[in-house]
Amino acid sequence: MRPRLSDALRGEWTKLRTSPGAAWSVLAIAVATAGLSALAVGSVTCPCATDTMKLTLSGVQLGQAVAAVFAVVLLGGEYGTGMITVTLAALPDRVSVLAAKATLVLGLVGGAGAVGVGAAWLIGRAVLGDDLGPGAVLRPVVGSVLYLMLVALLGLGAAAVARASAAAIGVVLGLLYIGPIVTAMVSDPDWQRHLRQVLPADAGLAVQATINLDDLPVEPWHGLGVLALWTVGTLLLGAFLLHRRDA
Repeated sequence: MRPRLSDALRGEWTKLRTSPGAAWSVLAIAVATAGLSALAVGSVTCPCATDTMKLTLSGVQLGQAVAAVFAVVLLGGEYGTGMITVTLAALPDRVSVLAAKATLVLGLVGGAGAVGVGAAWLIGRAVLGDDLGPGAVLRPVVGSVLYLMLVALLGLGAAAVARASAAAIGVVLGLLYIGPIVTAMVSDPDWQRHLRQVLPADAGLAVQATINLDDLPVEPWHGLGVLALWTVGTLLLGAFLLHRRDA
Protein backbone atom coordinates (compact mmCIF):
# COMPACT_ATOMS: atom_id res chain seq x y z
CA MET A 1 0.00 0.00 0.00
CA ARG A 2 1.44 3.37 -1.03
CA PRO A 3 2.18 5.61 1.98
CA ARG A 4 0.11 8.79 2.05
CA LEU A 5 1.12 12.30 3.02
CA SER A 6 -0.78 11.83 6.28
CA ASP A 7 1.45 8.84 7.09
CA ALA A 8 4.54 10.90 6.39
CA LEU A 9 3.20 13.73 8.55
CA ARG A 10 2.48 11.37 11.41
CA GLY A 11 5.95 9.87 11.22
CA GLU A 12 7.71 13.24 10.99
CA TRP A 13 5.70 14.64 13.88
CA THR A 14 6.55 11.62 16.04
CA LYS A 15 10.26 12.08 15.32
CA LEU A 16 10.10 15.81 15.96
CA ARG A 17 8.18 15.75 19.24
CA THR A 18 10.49 13.07 20.65
CA SER A 19 13.58 15.06 19.71
CA PRO A 20 14.92 16.76 22.87
CA GLY A 21 16.06 19.96 21.15
CA ALA A 22 13.11 20.56 18.83
CA ALA A 23 10.88 22.39 21.30
CA TRP A 24 13.75 24.60 22.43
CA SER A 25 14.60 25.47 18.83
CA VAL A 26 11.04 26.55 18.12
CA LEU A 27 10.94 28.58 21.35
CA ALA A 28 14.27 30.18 20.40
CA ILE A 29 12.72 31.59 17.21
CA ALA A 30 10.17 33.56 19.24
CA VAL A 31 12.65 34.60 21.94
CA ALA A 32 15.32 35.73 19.46
CA THR A 33 12.82 37.74 17.44
CA ALA A 34 11.23 39.48 20.43
CA GLY A 35 14.50 39.86 22.35
CA LEU A 36 16.49 41.65 19.65
CA SER A 37 13.50 43.86 18.87
CA ALA A 38 13.26 44.86 22.53
CA LEU A 39 16.96 45.80 22.56
CA ALA A 40 16.57 47.81 19.35
CA VAL A 41 13.52 49.70 20.59
CA GLY A 42 15.11 50.32 23.98
CA SER A 43 18.12 51.96 22.35
CA VAL A 44 16.06 54.59 20.49
CA THR A 45 16.67 58.13 21.72
CA CYS A 46 15.04 60.08 18.91
CA PRO A 47 12.60 58.29 16.60
CA CYS A 48 12.47 61.25 14.20
CA ALA A 49 12.99 60.27 10.55
CA THR A 50 13.24 56.60 11.59
CA ASP A 51 11.00 53.85 10.33
CA THR A 52 9.98 52.88 13.85
CA MET A 53 7.87 49.94 12.71
CA LYS A 54 10.81 48.42 10.84
CA LEU A 55 13.02 49.07 13.87
CA THR A 56 10.45 47.42 16.15
CA LEU A 57 10.48 44.32 13.96
CA SER A 58 14.26 44.22 13.54
CA GLY A 59 14.43 41.11 15.73
CA VAL A 60 13.32 39.16 12.65
CA GLN A 61 16.90 39.52 11.43
CA LEU A 62 18.04 37.28 14.29
CA GLY A 63 14.96 35.07 14.33
CA GLN A 64 15.54 34.21 10.66
CA ALA A 65 18.85 32.53 11.50
CA VAL A 66 17.25 30.34 14.16
CA ALA A 67 14.36 29.47 11.85
CA ALA A 68 16.69 28.56 8.99
CA VAL A 69 18.96 26.41 11.16
CA PHE A 70 15.96 24.62 12.68
CA ALA A 71 14.62 23.73 9.23
CA VAL A 72 18.03 22.69 7.88
CA VAL A 73 18.71 20.36 10.80
CA LEU A 74 15.25 18.81 10.42
CA LEU A 75 16.45 17.18 7.20
CA GLY A 76 20.23 17.64 7.21
CA GLY A 77 20.50 16.06 10.64
CA GLU A 78 19.03 12.84 9.26
CA TYR A 79 21.68 12.72 6.57
CA GLY A 80 24.36 13.30 9.18
CA THR A 81 23.21 10.42 11.40
CA GLY A 82 22.16 8.08 8.60
CA MET A 83 18.56 8.15 9.85
CA ILE A 84 17.47 9.22 6.38
CA THR A 85 17.85 5.63 5.13
CA VAL A 86 15.39 4.43 7.78
CA THR A 87 12.98 7.26 6.96
CA LEU A 88 13.01 6.51 3.24
CA ALA A 89 12.73 2.77 3.83
CA ALA A 90 9.58 3.35 5.87
CA LEU A 91 8.25 6.00 3.48
CA PRO A 92 9.57 5.36 -0.04
CA ASP A 93 7.68 8.35 -1.48
CA ARG A 94 10.47 10.88 -0.99
CA VAL A 95 8.48 13.88 -2.15
CA SER A 96 5.88 13.11 0.53
CA VAL A 97 8.64 13.04 3.14
CA LEU A 98 9.84 16.47 2.06
CA ALA A 99 6.27 17.78 1.89
CA ALA A 100 5.60 16.51 5.42
CA LYS A 101 8.72 18.22 6.75
CA ALA A 102 7.76 21.43 4.93
CA THR A 103 4.28 21.30 6.48
CA LEU A 104 5.73 20.95 9.98
CA VAL A 105 8.19 23.76 9.33
CA LEU A 106 5.39 26.04 8.16
CA GLY A 107 3.25 25.31 11.19
CA LEU A 108 5.93 25.49 13.86
CA VAL A 109 7.88 28.44 12.48
CA GLY A 110 4.66 30.25 11.67
CA GLY A 111 3.42 29.81 15.23
CA ALA A 112 6.73 30.78 16.82
CA GLY A 113 7.10 33.69 14.41
CA ALA A 114 3.63 34.98 15.22
CA VAL A 115 4.45 34.92 18.95
CA GLY A 116 7.84 36.59 18.48
CA VAL A 117 6.68 39.23 16.02
CA GLY A 118 3.53 39.90 18.04
CA ALA A 119 5.58 40.34 21.21
CA ALA A 120 7.99 42.64 19.37
CA TRP A 121 5.10 44.82 18.19
CA LEU A 122 3.61 44.98 21.70
CA ILE A 123 7.01 45.98 23.13
CA GLY A 124 7.36 48.66 20.48
CA ARG A 125 3.89 49.98 21.21
CA ALA A 126 4.59 50.05 24.95
CA VAL A 127 7.96 51.82 24.60
CA LEU A 128 7.36 54.16 21.66
CA GLY A 129 3.63 54.80 21.98
CA ASP A 130 2.51 57.22 19.28
CA ASP A 131 6.06 57.33 17.91
CA LEU A 132 5.57 53.82 16.58
CA GLY A 133 3.83 55.48 13.69
CA PRO A 134 0.30 55.47 12.32
CA GLY A 135 -1.23 53.32 9.65
CA ALA A 136 0.50 50.31 8.17
CA VAL A 137 0.63 47.70 10.89
CA LEU A 138 -0.92 44.61 9.32
CA ARG A 139 1.46 44.37 6.36
CA PRO A 140 4.78 44.61 8.27
CA VAL A 141 3.56 42.37 11.09
CA VAL A 142 1.98 39.66 8.94
CA GLY A 143 4.72 40.04 6.34
CA SER A 144 7.41 39.47 8.97
CA VAL A 145 5.80 36.19 10.02
CA LEU A 146 5.54 35.09 6.39
CA TYR A 147 9.17 36.11 5.91
CA LEU A 148 10.31 33.80 8.73
CA MET A 149 8.26 30.95 7.30
CA LEU A 150 9.73 31.41 3.82
CA VAL A 151 13.28 31.62 5.17
CA ALA A 152 12.73 28.38 7.07
CA LEU A 153 11.46 26.63 3.94
CA LEU A 154 14.47 28.01 2.06
CA GLY A 155 16.65 26.29 4.64
CA LEU A 156 14.76 23.03 4.24
CA GLY A 157 15.17 23.17 0.48
CA ALA A 158 18.89 23.93 0.83
CA ALA A 159 19.27 20.90 3.11
CA ALA A 160 17.57 18.69 0.50
CA VAL A 161 19.99 19.98 -2.14
CA ALA A 162 23.20 19.90 -0.07
CA ARG A 163 22.38 16.82 2.07
CA ALA A 164 24.64 18.25 4.78
CA SER A 165 23.62 20.61 7.56
CA ALA A 166 26.84 22.62 7.62
CA ALA A 167 26.82 23.31 3.88
CA ALA A 168 23.13 24.20 3.79
CA ILE A 169 23.42 26.50 6.81
CA GLY A 170 26.44 28.21 5.24
CA VAL A 171 24.58 28.85 1.98
CA VAL A 172 21.39 30.14 3.59
CA LEU A 173 23.08 32.35 6.17
CA GLY A 174 25.39 33.64 3.46
CA LEU A 175 22.39 34.72 1.41
CA LEU A 176 20.70 36.30 4.42
CA TYR A 177 23.66 38.12 5.97
CA ILE A 178 26.67 38.25 3.65
CA GLY A 179 24.58 39.11 0.60
CA PRO A 180 23.35 42.45 2.04
CA ILE A 181 26.88 43.32 3.20
CA VAL A 182 28.32 42.70 -0.27
CA THR A 183 25.47 44.72 -1.81
CA ALA A 184 26.20 47.66 0.49
CA MET A 185 29.83 47.61 -0.70
CA VAL A 186 28.86 47.98 -4.37
CA SER A 187 29.68 51.53 -5.43
CA ASP A 188 27.43 51.70 -8.50
CA PRO A 189 23.95 52.75 -7.25
CA ASP A 190 22.16 51.07 -10.15
CA TRP A 191 23.87 47.73 -9.54
CA GLN A 192 23.27 48.11 -5.82
CA ARG A 193 19.57 48.68 -6.43
CA HIS A 194 19.35 45.68 -8.78
CA LEU A 195 21.02 43.43 -6.22
CA ARG A 196 18.58 44.56 -3.54
CA GLN A 197 15.75 43.70 -5.89
CA VAL A 198 16.87 40.08 -6.36
CA LEU A 199 18.61 38.99 -3.16
CA PRO A 200 16.20 37.27 -0.75
CA ALA A 201 16.95 39.18 2.46
CA ASP A 202 16.97 42.73 1.09
CA ALA A 203 13.91 42.10 -1.06
CA GLY A 204 11.97 40.13 1.54
CA LEU A 205 12.50 42.56 4.41
CA ALA A 206 11.04 45.39 2.30
CA VAL A 207 7.68 44.14 3.57
CA GLN A 208 8.47 45.76 6.93
CA ALA A 209 8.88 49.28 5.56
CA THR A 210 6.27 51.93 6.38
CA ILE A 211 7.94 55.18 5.30
CA ASN A 212 9.70 56.38 2.12
CA LEU A 213 8.15 53.52 0.16
CA ASP A 214 8.93 55.22 -3.15
CA ASP A 215 12.64 54.97 -2.36
CA LEU A 216 12.57 51.20 -1.87
CA PRO A 217 14.29 49.12 -4.58
CA VAL A 218 11.21 46.85 -4.68
CA GLU A 219 7.62 47.20 -3.49
CA PRO A 220 6.99 45.54 -0.09
CA TRP A 221 4.79 42.64 -1.20
CA HIS A 222 6.76 42.19 -4.41
CA GLY A 223 9.90 41.89 -2.30
CA LEU A 224 8.33 39.09 -0.29
CA GLY A 225 7.42 37.51 -3.61
CA VAL A 226 11.11 37.52 -4.59
CA LEU A 227 11.92 35.57 -1.43
CA ALA A 228 9.05 33.19 -2.22
CA LEU A 229 10.56 32.54 -5.67
CA TRP A 230 13.92 31.70 -4.07
CA THR A 231 12.15 29.37 -1.65
CA VAL A 232 9.98 27.60 -4.21
CA GLY A 233 12.91 27.19 -6.60
CA THR A 234 15.12 25.70 -3.89
CA LEU A 235 12.39 23.34 -2.68
CA LEU A 236 11.65 22.14 -6.21
CA LEU A 237 15.35 21.50 -6.85
CA GLY A 238 15.62 19.74 -3.50
CA ALA A 239 12.57 17.56 -4.27
CA PHE A 240 13.98 16.66 -7.68
CA LEU A 241 17.38 15.69 -6.26
CA LEU A 242 15.84 13.85 -3.33
CA HIS A 243 13.80 11.81 -5.79
CA ARG A 244 16.73 11.06 -8.11
CA ARG A 245 19.64 10.45 -5.75
CA ASP A 246 20.38 7.52 -3.49
CA ALA A 247 20.04 8.14 0.24
